[in-house]
Amino acid sequence: MPKRVLQGVVVSDKNDKTIVVKVERRFTHPLLKKTVRRTKNYHAHDEANGAKVGDIVWIEEGRPQSKLKRWVLVEGEAAKSE
Repeated sequence: MPKRVLQGVVVSDKNDKTIVVKVERRFTHPLLKKTVRRTKNYHAHDEANGAKVGDIVWIEEGRPQSKLKRWVLVEGEAAKSE
């Protein structure tokens, strides 16, 4: 089974080698037929500490790194500098 890849915006980079990424998903409400936006925060591993707040990044599912970290930084301004 392929790993999921999500795109989001970095909202926090205060932790060492960890970023918090806000991912937004849009869907049509089944009854009201309006477009609804839902957001969720994911903790991702950033080995190079390169991602900064406001960067648009791609994250991929990975093995559990800690209690909350199950995602790994794949691509973005931070990953390109490596």
